[in-house]
Amino acid sequence: KKTTISYRQVEVVETLNLTEICRFCHVGQDWIETLVEIGILADSSEWQFDPVNVARARKAQHLVQDYGLNMVGLALVLELMDERDALKHKLSF
Repeated sequence: KKTTISYRQVEVVETLNLTEICRFCHVGQDWIETLVEIGILADSSEWQFDPVNVARARKAQHLVQDYGLNMVGLALVLELMDERDALKHKLSF
């Protein structure tokens, strides 16, 4: 299933290829490739990105745009956010 972006709504995304994720996140192909190289996004031999990685790429793009993070800072912030989410999940059970 592909994504449709409009002002008020974003449909559910199943998988996006490299071109589609770049368009969805408003970034260049080299930026997504860098996220894969440094481990922020899961490596895909076919350059297909599942919903978790699409959301992570979008979150990464917003963090860089809104807070001016470099790649090292971005990796650290995302790691801390993952740890926070895991602890929240653990505490909810």
